[in-house]
Amino acid sequence: MAKIAIVTDSNSGITQRQAAELGISVVPMPFDIDGKTYYEDISLTQEEFYIKLNGNADISTTQPSPENVMDMWRKLLEDHESVIYIPMSSGLSGSCQTAMVFSMEEEFDGKVFVIDNQRISVTQRQAVLDAKLMADEGIAVEEIVKYLMDTKMESSIYIMVDTLKYLKKGGRVTPAAAALGTILKLKPVLQIQGEKLDAFAKARTLTQAKNIMINAVKADVEKRFGGNVNNVHLEIAHTHNLQEALNFKEEVAAAFPEYQGQIYVDHLSLSVSCHIGPGSLALAATKRM
Repeated sequence: MAKIAIVTDSNSGITQRQAAELGISVVPMPFDIDGKTYYEDISLTQEEFYIKLNGNADISTTQPSPENVMDMWRKLLEDHESVIYIPMSSGLSGSCQTAMVFSMEEEFDGKVFVIDNQRISVTQRQAVLDAKLMADEGIAVEEIVKYLMDTKMESSIYIMVDTLKYLKKGGRVTPAAAALGTILKLKPVLQIQGEKLDAFAKARTLTQAKNIMINAVKADVEKRFGGNVNNVHLEIAHTHNLQEALNFKEEVAAAFPEYQGQIYVDHLSLSVSCHIGPGSLALAATKRM
């Protein structure tokens, strides 16, 4: 019997195919679109999501069904001694807290460990990869859980938003502020570090926004990660903006010429995309093990 199963949700950006290759499990996030429920990477592709989003469909995020999550845990516990579940940050969704409650049920107590390590997208993905590596090396579940919790704040994502339309729709900016920002062609830079999606800076151009994100990561490297960029993973994410993300990758590589790792590029979570819309770019730094 394998000792530890690693589970996450599709907010990590890990697809069902990638999960099978990695030997982990992914809970698909549900979306209500015009009154119908879809599941990310099961009945809803990235392309289909953005078609519906651009078409002004009524889209809202919902939590995974607790029964579906628990059924996955039960199945995994048939072949594993324990399960580590790494969902999206509790600050961005209630699904983590819900999972924590159900993990205390007698059948899961001491077997299922729900980790609220305050991450989403590429930083959440890195936590999953770290947990899987540790599990494969035979490290005890308690040590893996402790590591994930001890390092939960050791990452940042900076996100350039291309349009204020979706922030206005979600009530994160007022219609007046959105109208003014549109006139001024503002491209706000947001930050996810820990529990919240917060405003970080304002830019007038894409170039300026990119420089803000690069400089923010440079400051994190200097102040939080010991002054050595090779102490972190550099990651880029985007919302339906792959070519610009690949261009940004080259700029990030030039800004950190001493970086020895590979700069990973992936989609931002659809749950985040609902609130910020297409055309966004993000730069993340996550501390290495």
